[in-house]
Amino acid sequence: MTDIKRLEIGPRMSQAVVHGGVVWLSGQVGAPGESVTAQTQTIVKRIDALLAEAGSDKSRLLQATIWLASMDDFAEMNAVWDAWVDPANPPARACGESRLATPDYKVEIIVTAAR
Repeated sequence: MTDIKRLEIGPRMSQAVVHGGVVWLSGQVGAPGESVTAQTQTIVKRIDALLAEAGSDKSRLLQATIWLASMDDFAEMNAVWDAWVDPANPPARACGESRLATPDYKVEIIVTAAR
């Protein structure tokens, strides 16, 4: 039986869960009210930190799901994403528009990675 490791456990959710060599991150958001660029930069830094804590890194990403409050922000978010993602190991990715937890959130990113 493989153990389940939970990182940064809160009352509602864990920020990451590791099981069977796979790392699942919860949806990561930036500071409410910041620009799409600033929120995306905060998110990818947070992803890096959580993956490192779980024993992985962005070169091991398997999948990413990106939610934007407005698809009008697609190019702005992608400018940050493209500068950050490992070009030799990009994940499978989907991006869509969704109403996020508050109107001040513009971007939310969920990733799954191999350990």
